[in-house]
Amino acid sequence: MRHCLSSLTSVIRPVASGAAISLALTLAPALAFGTGLATCDSGPQEGWQPQATLEKQLTEKGWKVNRIKIDGGCYEVYAIDEQGKRVEAYFHPETLAPVPTKEH
Repeated sequence: MRHCLSSLTSVIRPVASGAAISLALTLAPALAFGTGLATCDSGPQEGWQPQATLEKQLTEKGWKVNRIKIDGGCYEVYAIDEQGKRVEAYFHPETLAPVPTKEH
């Protein structure tokens, strides 16, 4: 019985590892390129404006910024807008102009 279990384990481990690798390879492009809701041809980050500049502009507009992150080469902002609505918005990191999003 013990021999059967060790043989079974030696078969299951490579299959499980292969499944994990397949899943990682499937998800990698989505993680590398963002959600797909917006993309920016933004060039190297050295040419980007600081996130703090965008946060300042939005705060002056009446937004409460919760988080800014990079997604799809854009700045993705999670905030509460001037009307009190939760917002997920995208901005071009060089110009800080709003970027239209694709619908799901």
